[in-house]
Order: sequence, then structure tokens, then C-alpha cells
Amino acid sequence: MKNPGRKLAFFLMCVYAASYVTRVNFGAVVSEMVAASGTSKEALSYSLTAAFITYGAGQLLSGWLGDRFQPKYLLAGALAATSALNLTTGFLSDPVAMAAVWAANGLAQAFLWPPIVRILASTSDGEEYKKGVVTVSCGISVGTAAVYLVSPLLITVSGWRTVFFVCSAVGAAGALAVLKFCPRVDGAAVKNADGESGANTAKKGGWALVFSPVMTVVMAAIICQGALRDGVTTWMPSYIAETYSLGAATAILTGVLLPLFGFASIKAAGALYEKKMKDPFVCGGVIFGLGTVAAACLYFCTGRSPAGSVVFSAILTGAMHGVNLILVCMIPG
Repeated sequence: MKNPGRKLAFFLMCVYAASYVTRVNFGAVVSEMVAASGTSKEALSYSLTAAFITYGAGQLLSGWLGDRFQPKYLLAGALAATSALNLTTGFLSDPVAMAAVWAANGLAQAFLWPPIVRILASTSDGEEYKKGVVTVSCGISVGTAAVYLVSPLLITVSGWRTVFFVCSAVGAAGALAVLKFCPRVDGAAVKNADGESGANTAKKGGWALVFSPVMTVVMAAIICQGALRDGVTTWMPSYIAETYSLGAATAILTGVLLPLFGFASIKAAGALYEKKMKDPFVCGGVIFGLGTVAAACLYFCTGRSPAGSVVFSAILTGAMHGVNLILVCMIPG
């Protein structure tokens, strides 16, 4: 790893993985929270719904502030905030309080990806940016796999609250690492994936492009893939536990397959886009088609095959990770 760009991309991947640890843990342990506390799944689901809403709304604010403040400090601040909110969640029992805290966590999470992309785009361009963003995106799978692997052990040893305490420590470590090792960037140096400055892109009618029919379709597709990817990832442990009467720890462990497929799909989507389908719309459409087939198979497997349900859930979420890479990372660049 002599290339400085590679080192930075790997570092940002680790940071993004740390952020995902503090994001997907609630969904991973919600079935155990229901079993241990007696609180209904419906009551706890409000926390997840609130987080999704604040995360989506926060992206707009995050993007606006990201152009005006040093992204390094936005990133460190977001990690520190999500760490504190995870720690707080570990002490709570009231579902209303949990919903309020986890909604704040969704807002904090919204300030993670835009600064990461800004840092990467400011320090690389062209092909280096495309390779770097693929590497950073793998942090999703790394962080999710870590949660699904470690949570069952922590639950068995000391209960679900420990999951939030450990994840809080991971987030705090990520914030300190960003402050110490992440470079400051010059806003004027930001370039798109083709090596062109952001200022030149804006002069070419950036706002007209954002509100064009093509981008409207892209944004609708992003909403769909996000609902599929995050929805299945969040609720699969509960779905497996309830449908096939498995223990919470066992059901959580089956979720490890999701990030493994996600990692493979991100790599495969990046290679497909670079080498075979250089049109991002065609590439994204093909991957969406694969996800559609997996969703149909998952529907027919439900209640019949636990292995089939897990595998097709993994293929579906993996495909959406691939679509996310194309739509959220490549097209904006």
C-alpha cells in the first residue's frame, strides 16, 4: 500500500465501518430486546423508523454544511455524537426515550458519508476516485459483519445492553482516529470523478441537472434501493427468529451472510461498471434486475426454507449494495 490514495481509502473504509457498527446494531439486537424486556416489537420499531427519517432529512443539511466547514471535523463530530447516543441507548428501557435518542442517532449518521466522499474527492480524481469509493463502500459490509458476529456473543455473556456499550467505544475510537490521522482538505480542490473541478461543473448548470427528469428517476431508484437494503438488513434477524422459531442469538448470526454478499456485490458492481457496462444507468438497471429476482424468490421461500430465506435475503441486499455504489457513488461523481 505505497499509494497514499490507497492508504487514505483504506483508512476511510475503517472509519465508515466504525460508523456502521453504531448504526445497524439496534436492528441486529431488536429481537433480543423484545425477548428480554417484554417490550413489543412494534414499540421498538418506532426507533428504527425515526432514525431512517432523520437520516434522510439530515443528508440535505450534511451536504450543505459539508461545503462550508472542514469535513474532517464534521466527520469526527458525527462519530463522537453517535458514540454518545449509543452509550445512552444502552441505559434506556422506555421505548419513547429510545425512539428520541435513536432519531438523534439517525441525524448524526447523516453527517458521516458526505464528509467522507468530500475528503476522498478532494484528494483524488478520475480512476483513483472510483477505486477509492469502492474501497470505502466496503466499510458497510465490514461494520455490519462485525455487529452480526459479535452481538450474539455479547448477548450470551452479558445481555443486549453490552452491544451498545461496545459499539459506543468503537465509535469513540473512530472519532479520535479521524482527528489524529484524517487530512484537512481545501474546498477549492474538490473534483468530480472525471477530474473536473466542482466549480466548473456548477457553471455547466448543476442545479438544472439535479432537477432534470433523469436525476428524478435516479433519486427515486435510490429511495427504492435504500428501502430494500436497509429494510431487509434491519429486520432479517427478527424475521428469521419469528418465522422459523429460532433463538435471537442464532437468528442474528444468520445475518452474517448479508454483509458477506454485500462485500462481494460492491466489488462485483465496481468491476462490472469499470470493465463491462460503463453506462451507470444500464449497469444499475441490470443489478436491480438481479435484486428483483431475489426478492421474488424470497417471497416464495418464506415459511418453507430458512436457508433459502437467508440466501435470497443476502442476494437481495447484496444487489442493492451494488446499486447503491453505482447510483450514490459513481453517478454523482
